[in-house]
Amino acid sequence: MLLHVLALLACALAIYFACELFVNAVEWLGVRLKMGTIAIGTVLAAIGTALPESVVTLVAVTMGNSPESKDIGVGAAMGGPLALATVAYGVSGYMLLSKKRGPHPLKNVDLTQLPKDQKWFLAIFILKVALGLVTFSFKPWLGLLFFAAYGAYFIKEMRADSEKHSDMDLEPLKLQPRKKVPAGWAVLAQTLGSLAVIFVSSHLFVGQLEWIGPELGLSATVTALLLSPVATELPEIMNAIIWIRQGKISLALANISGAMMIQATVPSGLGILFTPWKFDGPLILAGVVTMIAIVYLLILFKTKRFEPYRLSASAAFYGIFAIGLILLG
Repeated sequence: MLLHVLALLACALAIYFACELFVNAVEWLGVRLKMGTIAIGTVLAAIGTALPESVVTLVAVTMGNSPESKDIGVGAAMGGPLALATVAYGVSGYMLLSKKRGPHPLKNVDLTQLPKDQKWFLAIFILKVALGLVTFSFKPWLGLLFFAAYGAYFIKEMRADSEKHSDMDLEPLKLQPRKKVPAGWAVLAQTLGSLAVIFVSSHLFVGQLEWIGPELGLSATVTALLLSPVATELPEIMNAIIWIRQGKISLALANISGAMMIQATVPSGLGILFTPWKFDGPLILAGVVTMIAIVYLLILFKTKRFEPYRLSASAAFYGIFAIGLILLG
């Protein structure tokens, strides 16, 4: 047991330091691609950290020979958005609270795009949950609509953010610390290298959780829906911690919302195409809690009460889900 706990800690540290390299490199990559600040978070960073998870879902639903393998893919498609909407935003709120000794952390942050992204997410998420409750012959083909939805979101994000990301306040690239403007090959190498470490460490982390879950008396379903999503979304959570610590709050929140859009579309599209996409009690619970968490955020925006301590309360919804899941299991 002790060895598994130590392995968990080692993987978490590896993910954190790899994310330090990734956020450093992805900003330079965004500058070289002449992308806007928000687009770097919602598109570039989100695709980078969500791609390994999407690949795992693809392998699970297309190459898995057992029903359990396909269940893992569907569970990932539902658990990922849940973890982001609750734990990731909750951790972000806590990190913002830790900055309260200075100026108000959200005073000069442009939050106009965030509620729009959450509305996009909620509409798509409601559709994917509804499809999990019904069965009809052409349902698998509707998975293609989710890929189209992400394509539309991608285009919208790239067009909406016209202010290009500046390199004035960027730290030197870790791979070339003495160069004011790093070489393109170094930026790409650090980006891909850090992503490779994140990918391997995240899946080792999940593997340790799958062993520890039964040791703690948790069923396979509870472990898959409760613990594994937190592990697979750990890179996005680490990115948010690092960027908020650096004062780049827009990037942190944009990375979470962008990752949520990917998780709501790409893994879902794969699951609908290649599995029956039929929800049981735990999956329905995950969907309901995720939607409640997003409605909570939208209410905060609507009433102009989007404050760090209220954002940190988002994590409580994951606790509610955990209690419900254990009761169902």
